[in-house]
Amino acid sequence: MKNQFDRYIDRHGTNSVKWNKYAGRDVIPAWVADMDFPSPEPIVEALAKRVAHGVFGYSRPPTELMQRLVDRLQERYNWQVDPDWLVWLPGVVPGLCLSCGCVGVKGDAVMTPTPIYYPFLQAPAAAEREKIDLPATNVSGRWEFDSDLMRELITARTRVFLLCNPYNPVGRILATEELEAIAEICLERNIIICSDEIHSDLLLDKDKFHVPTAMLGKEVANNTITLISPSKTFNLSGLGGCAVAIIPNREIRTSFRKQATGLVPGVSVLAYEAALIAYRGDCDEWHEQLLDYLRGNRDYLQQEIDDIPGLSMTHVEATYLAWIDAGALHVKNPHDLFLAHGVALSDGDQFGDANFVRLNFGCPRSTLEEIVKRIRFALEELE
Repeated sequence: MKNQFDRYIDRHGTNSVKWNKYAGRDVIPAWVADMDFPSPEPIVEALAKRVAHGVFGYSRPPTELMQRLVDRLQERYNWQVDPDWLVWLPGVVPGLCLSCGCVGVKGDAVMTPTPIYYPFLQAPAAAEREKIDLPATNVSGRWEFDSDLMRELITARTRVFLLCNPYNPVGRILATEELEAIAEICLERNIIICSDEIHSDLLLDKDKFHVPTAMLGKEVANNTITLISPSKTFNLSGLGGCAVAIIPNREIRTSFRKQATGLVPGVSVLAYEAALIAYRGDCDEWHEQLLDYLRGNRDYLQQEIDDIPGLSMTHVEATYLAWIDAGALHVKNPHDLFLAHGVALSDGDQFGDANFVRLNFGCPRSTLEEIVKRIRFALEELE
């Protein structure tokens, strides 16, 4: 029996950012974090019902959604969240920018790891802050942070640390001890942590688990802004997004809200509806099937990349994104090389290292196989 995720859905002509970027060309897009799978049927049905109502005025978060989210965090992490801590947003990226600006003053500094999802690199400037890069290091196949280097790079004006866990683009699930080391330094230096945990429901390694940064203790929670959303897991990004910032600290929360006033729009009625169905549990079976399919794609891709001279990738513990090292090819721009052979990957330069490309394997296996075939052909031509 054919797996539901094997079904190819033609996205040409749908105003898809992912597919329209190379419209009219024989190019397979595997760049932006947008899966080529349909959202779960319960969400599609709920949206159809809501659309049939016909009125799409301004909306507030449904009471049931807030309770479902609070219950979900309690069940999954034993995290007791007060609904008053929730600040709803049309996406996680606005939350990054608001976090940079809600403490300190213009000219202060924000520290962000590299390589990193590129909005992290843009958010400090959007808030008129200085950006300080904390380079991560590949240590025997694991991307890690150096605590001593972090202490060395922090300045007297550093106010915020932007954290991504699971870590996009390298696919790491940060262990408790790693999070504790970061949190300890931030507490010592009075630095607020903004923890983007949007990929926390996309864990591929069954023997690993996600630890919300705010669960490291009351003091850490009071020093942390946590950003989550169902958009990546349930492929809802095009709905305008429904994200939430969880901010236990009243003073930080008040400043965060003030920053958003008049700048960040509210969440759409359809995005709230989709989030409710996602967090209510109606899609749990679909979610488990998705994870199994992504594991298969991950394992297939790892095996193929390991067999291609000049390329390597570290094990992807979470997300549907592979961070591929093409530095051994000694080409000026690996992204351009693969694009010329019909594969559009994310350019590593956007994330902080031009020797890499990021590959989105959230697609039918047949599509992934064609992507690998074209990558192999590109390197054969290079030889």
